[in-house]
Amino acid sequence: MNTTPANAACSGSTLGLLIRQVRDGIWARMEDELSKVGHDLTFSQYIAIKKLAGGIASVTDLARAAELNPGAMTRLLDKLEARGLIARVADPDDRRALHINLTEAGFAIWRDVDQCGTRVRERAMSGMSDAEREQLTRLLEQVRDNLSLSGD
Repeated sequence: MNTTPANAACSGSTLGLLIRQVRDGIWARMEDELSKVGHDLTFSQYIAIKKLAGGIASVTDLARAAELNPGAMTRLLDKLEARGLIARVADPDDRRALHINLTEAGFAIWRDVDQCGTRVRERAMSGMSDAEREQLTRLLEQVRDNLSLSGD
């Protein structure tokens, strides 16, 4: 019988620190992978391109995905637009709103950087079986959902 308290295995500060270290490791490894293949992109730029590869998005959608404030996302988009990777198009139903999408050059970059993401994920999960990978994902989703402020 296990007499160790449930919270003794991983204190809240240890869990938070570990999750932060994993996130920072993924970001650093991703930027390293991008650099190795000649793409001068930050992790946040990668996230914006990834989101746009799935379709048109708003500044707010992109900021939420990259965990940036809208002002920082606008500056990030300015840089991607200057490189010809994205286009901002007025919403035909709302003149105040913009749709942001990838250009052909943006899709070309996406096809390449998506492989970088795959390599980082594989490195992060190396040595794990498919079942362990699925379990890790489910557990992290549960932690995220348990901490969500929505529905309180």
